[in-house]
Amino acid sequence: MEITNIITLSISGLLLIYGGTSRISNPVKTYLKNSGIKLDNEVNVLNEARGVSSVMLFSGIIILLGTIIPALTITSFTVAILLFLGFAFGRSLSIVVDGKPNKLLIQGLGTEIVLGAVNIFCLINTLI
Repeated sequence: MEITNIITLSISGLLLIYGGTSRISNPVKTYLKNSGIKLDNEVNVLNEARGVSSVMLFSGIIILLGTIIPALTITSFTVAILLFLGFAFGRSLSIVVDGKPNKLLIQGLGTEIVLGAVNIFCLINTLI
């Protein structure tokens, strides 16, 4: 496997594992620190936050497995593309519908677009 693929999948997977784990373990603190979002200590909000966080965590695991199990490489790129560009699409839609969020969330959008694009590039190179 090319070093570019390994680096791309490693960064993508580790970022999602870190973010997912942080948000599952302490969503109130993590959202405030990383996104500037103040979550109320309300069971339904915390449940939703932890649900999305677990998707991030488990997607990160699948993506990272693609670096060591060649049969999962294409799946890992596909999951990374869907997750990062899915978040980017949702954030972009929210900007149009709801207005411009804070600087931290805009930075998150930029990171998601870049990682989604890099994963697309690597997937195409893998398939060619």
